[in-house]
Amino acid sequence: MRILMISQFYPPILGGIERHVNSLSTSLAARGHQVGVATLWHPGQPEFEMDGLVKVYRLHSSMERFTNLFSTERFHAPPFPDLEVMLSLRKVIQKEQPEIIHAHNWMVHSFLPIKSWSKAKLVMTLHDCEMSCVQMRMMHMDRELCDGPSIIKCYHCSVHHYGRLKGMVTLVGNQVMKGFECSSVDKFLPVSNAIAEANGLMANPLTVDKTMVIPNFIPNSGGDSEPDGSKSKNQGLNELPEGPFILQVGDLVVDKGIYILLAAYRGLQSAPPLVLIGRRTPESPCELPPNVIILESLPHNVVMQAWQRSLFGTVPSLCLDASPTVTLEAMACGRPVIGSRIGGIVDQIIDGETGLLVPPGDEQALCKAMQRLVDDPDLRERMGAAARVRVIEFQASAVVRKIEKVYQSL
Repeated sequence: MRILMISQFYPPILGGIERHVNSLSTSLAARGHQVGVATLWHPGQPEFEMDGLVKVYRLHSSMERFTNLFSTERFHAPPFPDLEVMLSLRKVIQKEQPEIIHAHNWMVHSFLPIKSWSKAKLVMTLHDCEMSCVQMRMMHMDRELCDGPSIIKCYHCSVHHYGRLKGMVTLVGNQVMKGFECSSVDKFLPVSNAIAEANGLMANPLTVDKTMVIPNFIPNSGGDSEPDGSKSKNQGLNELPEGPFILQVGDLVVDKGIYILLAAYRGLQSAPPLVLIGRRTPESPCELPPNVIILESLPHNVVMQAWQRSLFGTVPSLCLDASPTVTLEAMACGRPVIGSRIGGIVDQIIDGETGLLVPPGDEQALCKAMQRLVDDPDLRERMGAAARVRVIEFQASAVVRKIEKVYQSL
């Protein structure tokens, strides 16, 4: 088949969605499909290149001319059609003649006006709550988990997060385009049951019958498809503790439960070191308990080696974490994970079998679960072995085949 991925970011810009699109594209190309990726251009990047067997088209956007709209160096797709992106997409589609367009975020809005013209079937993977929440995280006023959208509540939250003008435009644009998405997308693929529910797919007569949950995945190799061996790729390995440690991987932000984790860790008896691998932000903690180590910007293969040397992992998210791959990578290394009973984490961890689930934001429950695994090596071993078996369902050989069957059915 001829397949075109649409994603606002693609490597070398890295993140969970970018890694997913890259892995899916390369896996499909390896299975004999003709795969291209349309993504947004950023300074210093070529407008076209080959990523192995995958063609990568980087498109200029109208939004890149308004850099003051963005708080980072990344140009984000707007919640409405971008004229320049739409015209560039049309040229790419004329050249590639895709039978399937597979979109992954708001960049799909620039394709919707030309969907009928393209004659392609449209698949939409939802990695977050983008159809219901302009923040995409379902965190009301950046403080607490939202119990669902409403006009007044979403207005105040959008203005709080983006500012008055940008917030109003973003909210209205996203609500208008949601209606077009519901009618135009041929198959929705939310990455977890929680994401399907949060986006309202299961309650909408237009979408309920064309929704199928397909999770994020990791390579069959166990989570690391990158070659090892170079000195730079092993950079940071010697910064890990020599003895056993607890590990958390991800941005050091409130949403990921960093402050809850540190509070729980303070209550542990005979605690091993706690290693935090992730990006610091302005909201990251400045003061750390003893034996807590922060490591930033480690190569992915070093992160995987850290999982292999750890006792267990933690994913104490407060937000609706869609389908975190860090959970899967820990499981692939035979490590149990303590996670929040929220979002897609509950689809990954079988409580009491492959790890432990605790209420989000409950530092005492998290401390108790951590102490239990610290004190019981036999339990860690049993859960780690079960996790290694469980994660097979989330490997590329299983998940990519499901996506391929969706394409074929369309």
